[in-house]
Amino acid sequence: MPLIALTGGIASGKSTIARRLAEHGAVIVDADQIVRDVQSPGSPVLVRIAETFGDDVISSDGSLDRAALGAKVFGDAGLLAQLNAIVHPAVREESQRRFDAAVRGDADAVVVYDVPLLVEARVDDPWDLIVVAHAPADVRRERLVELRGMGEGAAQERIDAQVSDDRRLAIADVVIDTSGTVESTIEQADALWQRISSR
Repeated sequence: MPLIALTGGIASGKSTIARRLAEHGAVIVDADQIVRDVQSPGSPVLVRIAETFGDDVISSDGSLDRAALGAKVFGDAGLLAQLNAIVHPAVREESQRRFDAAVRGDADAVVVYDVPLLVEARVDDPWDLIVVAHAPADVRRERLVELRGMGEGAAQERIDAQVSDDRRLAIADVVIDTSGTVESTIEQADALWQRISSR
């Protein structure tokens, strides 16, 4: 079973690549979805978040108020480290459970872990291949403004809050240049699939 990490900065086109690989038959394990799942109402992770950051980060329906939590930890390295110490181990455990389930379903499954925070949290795991979706920061900022309705300043803040492109590119086995058309990105994803399939 090849285990592939797919990462990239915000608005880098990572989801387009993941969708295309899924169309070819890859099993996509989505780190963002796992984060949401392990923080679901009543979960041990959510209880610890409330104990650490206060009940005001929990909405009236018992779910996590992401905006309230984000406002507390954004720009505060110490608080962010505390949050990561709660969330990352649970995400690691659940992602491994999903990897194992994919292999039980099909010993030859190609598993792609779609993970924004690879450099920050999982870079030393035993990946068979690290794929980085890459577009320059100004292209990604434009996408955040045009496609997600963010202001220029907010878009730049989101980009600046992530690790640098240089650090992501330094760990890449494969770089998919997503600065062009969607068709170009899909062609590169197809070529990646050919490479994986022929291994």
